[in-house]
Amino acid sequence: MSVQVGDRLPDTELLHQTGQTVTTVNLAERLKGRRVVIFGLPGAYTSTCSAAHLPSFVRTADAFRAKGIDDIICVSVNDVRVMEHWGRTSGAEEAGITMLADWNSELTKKLGLEFSVPAIGFKDRMTRNAMLVEDGVVKILQLEEDKGACDLTAGETLLELI
Repeated sequence: MSVQVGDRLPDTELLHQTGQTVTTVNLAERLKGRRVVIFGLPGAYTSTCSAAHLPSFVRTADAFRAKGIDDIICVSVNDVRVMEHWGRTSGAEEAGITMLADWNSELTKKLGLEFSVPAIGFKDRMTRNAMLVEDGVVKILQLEEDKGACDLTAGETLLELI
């Protein structure tokens, strides 16, 4: 069963890179006492993720902060170096979005959001989603119904719901 509103996000370690420094981020600790927007997507540099999903949060980052959001986190099943590069080249880093690598799909599987498409090399990738999390508890959850779309999970859509 997949994550639902009211669920506490699992204690999971993700990777983050700044410059040449890679750190482990304990998600439960990062969320403690904070209002955080988290959005997850199938893969860095993939078509809908690069053309629509990530840019929607870059555009809305300041508006989220104006609503009291402490952090905006992008999670994808990629290695930490790909996430760092994508964040730097997409404008996400400049917008203050934290790019976290779920390199082994641990969070994706704990949330019940994994899917695979072997024909294109996707294994245990994260279903497109966006959520508001307060003190580790999911308050708003948007899951995309169409894998090629970014409507329900766009930054603008989540912003309107907060």
